[in-house]
Amino acid sequence: MTPSESLTGGCQCGAVRFRAGRLGRPSICHCRMCQKAFGSFFGPLATAYDVVWTRGEPKRFRSSNKVQRGFCADCGTPLTYEVDGEPTVELAIGAFDHPEVAAPLIQVNHADKLPFFDGLAALPVHRRAPEAEAFYTDIVSFQHPDHDTHREGDKP
Repeated sequence: MTPSESLTGGCQCGAVRFRAGRLGRPSICHCRMCQKAFGSFFGPLATAYDVVWTRGEPKRFRSSNKVQRGFCADCGTPLTYEVDGEPTVELAIGAFDHPEVAAPLIQVNHADKLPFFDGLAALPVHRRAPEAEAFYTDIVSFQHPDHDTHREGDKP
């Protein structure tokens, strides 16, 4: 994997794809807006520089008077956190083809952290029952692969 390949990503369906020139600080944000935008306990985001939308572009929702959040209009994947007037964009870590390149280094908006968050890693692990194995073996993913594919009209 080359450095430029490690900074690509996109949505679940492949309608929106991006490439970043470099990354800044990856973080997880505990604010309530990030919780709702990601439908999760926090928002995992990495500051990105020189972002190019190589296929499609996110639809944007103004979540506050200062911030827009980008997502795929087709499949709903959260993609960006964009502060008005800032030259950088925060990209969703899980949307990267190789999310391991953006391991979070800091937690922000810690006061909004859900009270059970710190205990999540200690939860018991559910092991798959042998009789359920056939169900999982027959699953075919319709998600876009974790790499660029060519479509007519894609940007280089």
